[in-house]
Amino acid sequence: MKIRKHVYFSGAVQGVGFRCRARYTAESLGLTGWVKNLPDGRVEMEVQGDRASMERLMSELENGRFIRIADVEEQEIACLERESRFRIAGY
Repeated sequence: MKIRKHVYFSGAVQGVGFRCRARYTAESLGLTGWVKNLPDGRVEMEVQGDRASMERLMSELENGRFIRIADVEEQEIACLERESRFRIAGY
């Protein structure tokens, strides 16, 4: 069953390869969505796929080299049926 989450990450999450790691890992797990840096220093992400793959993505991000996640805010939202890839978005 597919789910979609809207997530905010705070901590040392910009300038440490977070977005590239998120995209690479999400693609390898068959997840779709997007990730972007925010002007306030947080990273915002929407990700869609099966729950187990999303949990694996979050684990990979938390254990990423140089990445130090201090807080995660997440909420389940409605799925987007036509989305086909995971991308790095702009502001």
